[in-house]
Amino acid sequence: MKLLILGGTEFVGRAVTEDALARGWDVTVFHRGNHAPPPGVTALHGDRVGDLSALADAVRDGARWDVVLDTWSGAPAAVREAAQLLADHADRYVYVSSRSVYADPVPAHQAEDGVLVEPGDEGYAHVKRGGEKAAVEVFGEDRCVLVRAGLIVGPGENIGRLPWWLNRIALGGPVLAPGPRDLPLQYIDARDLAVWMLDAAEQGLSGPYNLISPQGHATMGELLDSCVRATGATGVELRWAEPELILSHGIVPWMDLPVWVPPGEDHDAIHRADVTKAVASGLRCRPVAETVADTWAWLGTLGGVAPQRTDRPVVGLAPDIEAKVLAALGS
Repeated sequence: MKLLILGGTEFVGRAVTEDALARGWDVTVFHRGNHAPPPGVTALHGDRVGDLSALADAVRDGARWDVVLDTWSGAPAAVREAAQLLADHADRYVYVSSRSVYADPVPAHQAEDGVLVEPGDEGYAHVKRGGEKAAVEVFGEDRCVLVRAGLIVGPGENIGRLPWWLNRIALGGPVLAPGPRDLPLQYIDARDLAVWMLDAAEQGLSGPYNLISPQGHATMGELLDSCVRATGATGVELRWAEPELILSHGIVPWMDLPVWVPPGEDHDAIHRADVTKAVASGLRCRPVAETVADTWAWLGTLGGVAPQRTDRPVVGLAPDIEAKVLAALGS
């Protein structure tokens, strides 16, 4: 298989690149050159916005790929421009979209046939939907895979959600744990996402897929317990607090306490998706303990400081706010 990945040097893109190389695929990476790709790829340098000349040169020289994988999160015009350039030189287009493309309110157990937001040039949900539309309009429905990923974690994460929890728990002492403890979570390890996408390309799949772990794959308690074990921190005490107490202190779910969303409409949308279609097509998700342990080991190679995407806000709870909630919990 010959793969062209638009990106390929960070987080999801890198996971795809590394897995493809491990399969013995011929991998070409088109990127800006800010981060070194894994050894063994053909690297083309350019910019999705305004400089596709290296791709155009490769096409003129007869380059052809079995699959193009696109991780773009910006304006849909970049997806359309790349797709138009590559439409006659690639068999399949895999676009990493998002479950954010479903229109609010997103009910629990939402499958791929839900109501979608309008495509647009602003707002994450709208640009992702615009990217889907652009890919399908150029390549056609039967040659596109729309990967509607949910929460993505694992080694290489440059958003900061799981790294924040690991670093916070590594500090030890009492840790505010947002309840309920058995709150079900859905997420996808970037490596499992990569495996599924490359398998989908090999199988010739097409259409939209919700790509996230099955409902109940992990709980908030299992996630934080795994963080305690992985870090080996001493003197850690998870102090479980009910959602009402947490929210009464102005704490913002998902942002101040990453991953966590209290029971209700938002939790239904984020952590209760229907993934029947993806599981039937071969999706397999590793245990939460493995994802957490591997992420901690990766953080260790960076001195505990994870990379941070400049187009995403920094997540995590301020220590003084955490202290106030812990005090309210009492002894």
